[in-house]
Amino acid sequence: MCYILTEGNTVKRKATVTAIAILAAIGLVAQEKKEAPKAAPKSGILHPEMTVGADGGTWDKPMAKIGVKPAEPWSQTTVAAGVNSKPQPGRPITAVGEIVDFSCYLQLGKHGEKHRACGQKCVNNGQPIGLLTRTGALYMLMPEEHDPRRDGGVDARASASEHMGHIVEVSGTEASVHGYNAIYVQGLTK
Repeated sequence: MCYILTEGNTVKRKATVTAIAILAAIGLVAQEKKEAPKAAPKSGILHPEMTVGADGGTWDKPMAKIGVKPAEPWSQTTVAAGVNSKPQPGRPITAVGEIVDFSCYLQLGKHGEKHRACGQKCVNNGQPIGLLTRTGALYMLMPEEHDPRRDGGVDARASASEHMGHIVEVSGTEASVHGYNAIYVQGLTK
């Protein structure tokens, strides 16, 4: 078969190709929206229905205080261990939040009284410790003093396990690198 293209056919063909391209683009956008991950709740806390128990402290009256607010961001052992004796920037901070098992919170959104026993098992077996603030900010908690931390002289597990699922006040040094946030806590002796 042989088709003779006229000016009218060319215009119709261009219109048809343009219409197909537009429909394909709309379909792709709809598919992307359909597959997009769920956004975090407006409060910032995943699963806000998982709450701290009645005796686990409140945002206004935390159950306990963990750590001491340092006069200087880093201890002498941390400064000495830094590259050219200069650790990454940090600033003293005191924050109020719920002690959570960092891994279960990120992976499953679990926290609160119903997750307390699981969270205790996780941190006692080496999973990282987190502090979940009222706004949904999540900090990893670690002992600050470099040499004692490295050599096993300080430990955050005992206080984390004791206060898992409780709202506490934590003081230490805040450090943030490429979206990772941590509070390095001084005074976590074994």
